[in-house]
Amino acid sequence: MAGTLAACGSSDGGQGSGDSKTVTLVSHDSWAASKDVIAAFEKQSGYKVNVLKDGDAGQAVNKAILTKANPQGDVFFGVDNTLLSRALDNGLFQPYEPKGSDRIAPEYRADQDKHRVTPIDTGDICVNYDKKYFADHKLAPPRSFDDLVKPEYKNLLVTENASTSSPGLGFLLGTAAKYGDGGWAGYWKKLKANGVKVVDGWEQAYNEEFSGSAGGKKAKGDRPLVVSYASSPPVEVVYADPKPSEAPTGVAQGTCFRQVEYAGLLSNAKNTKGGKAFLDFLISERFQEDMPLNMYVYPVREGAQVPPEFVKYGPQAKDPETMDPAKIADNRDQWVKSWTSLVLK
Repeated sequence: MAGTLAACGSSDGGQGSGDSKTVTLVSHDSWAASKDVIAAFEKQSGYKVNVLKDGDAGQAVNKAILTKANPQGDVFFGVDNTLLSRALDNGLFQPYEPKGSDRIAPEYRADQDKHRVTPIDTGDICVNYDKKYFADHKLAPPRSFDDLVKPEYKNLLVTENASTSSPGLGFLLGTAAKYGDGGWAGYWKKLKANGVKVVDGWEQAYNEEFSGSAGGKKAKGDRPLVVSYASSPPVEVVYADPKPSEAPTGVAQGTCFRQVEYAGLLSNAKNTKGGKAFLDFLISERFQEDMPLNMYVYPVREGAQVPPEFVKYGPQAKDPETMDPAKIADNRDQWVKSWTSLVLK
């Protein structure tokens, strides 16, 4: 639902002039929602929804920070726990606690004292593998971070740049959580020596380089391992025609890092009233239950139902790596700087 920007006046608080009937959402490229669900919000609220997609999550967050004095929209969706402190420290959001926030599972909540962001979805960043490649080569797929540096997996993995891509950064943080402050750099030296390929963003990694995805097959991708999501296999089933009986891709469960995505009301938003209504909508049961088969993420609202094919082909990781947001905030920029020197130079 890419859209052009509309001129928004203010309907709340006297910023700008006139009443705006459009609420503009700024997001990363993976935003998606069913037309009837958006239409129901528009009918109920009286606001027209306009969506501006702004690249990978990392790029979108950086651009939003640069334009915060005169933002491109009213609500930003898609800042995750790996980048949250950067957005908050740069004053990207103004406080608002949406109606229904009490229904969000406690483990996903953040910034509870100020309510500048609201959790919207969760998912796991994990290495995906091409089942056919490993069957054809009579090779067991990797199961863990340790496996990825073994000689039998040399030149097989593609990942995203940790400085520009949300899953790339999540994968880096997963290795930092696994091997600790003193061990992750040594792990990446081994991964580099084992032929890891780094590209700018998820779209390129998954839909061009990875041999197991529908897009990668068309692009003649030659990497059977990719950093993606635990929820990527259902995509390969739902969109296939005819639908296969099982997903053509699998997940290395011992390589997962838990991601939570947030939305917030942008500081200096022109249409704060519309923005607040849209944030209420994002955690409503209808939107939360619509998300899994549109953005391939899990809802954060307690009691929200998940489609059976999503549970079957894309179950959440049982024991993902996690990291306290405060630790991410304290170390992220230095880790990314060190990673860049180590892996890209």
